[in-house]
Amino acid sequence: MLISEEYRAAQQAMHDKYHYGTASIKRAPLVTEIVNRLEITHLLDYGCGKSTQLIKHIKPRHKLTYQAYDPAVPEFAGAPIPAQLVCCIDVLEHIEPELLDNVLDDLQRVTELVLLATVHTGPAAKKLPDGRNAHLIQKPMEWWLPKFLARFEVQTIQRLNEVAFYVIAYAKPRAIEGVDGEKLAS
Repeated sequence: MLISEEYRAAQQAMHDKYHYGTASIKRAPLVTEIVNRLEITHLLDYGCGKSTQLIKHIKPRHKLTYQAYDPAVPEFAGAPIPAQLVCCIDVLEHIEPELLDNVLDDLQRVTELVLLATVHTGPAAKKLPDGRNAHLIQKPMEWWLPKFLARFEVQTIQRLNEVAFYVIAYAKPRAIEGVDGEKLAS
């Protein structure tokens, strides 16, 4: 499970009240650089909110398929399929703490090549309908790093400011089964 039904309802209310998904606009130049340098043809915007701002602000030099996913937005709630580049921008701090490992495992599942994730480590200005801070997880970069290292080959981890960082990571090789059932690296 990636999100509880109660939290999905709370997030749908938040999406109706606020315009989530605009933080990706600030990261569009970095996403553009990754897309063009690695010749990415399929991008997954994981936790896009109601917005598809990311695709409107990146400048690919080639054809790019864009996939939007957000479990709290009905039109984007379908299970995402793997993509070469997965962008998870200002999303992870909003995840229910008891489901964070499930979401990180899902990010690992859908990342074929590269993950770009940004995480805000302090409190949000917004409150959930029940009064909790919208950032359910407020942990420092050092707390997050082992979680990424367990699932990805971290290439870059960089502070954006005193309360945010980004990580660029490659997918770890996955084991696949050979004809006789033996494990092979992909």
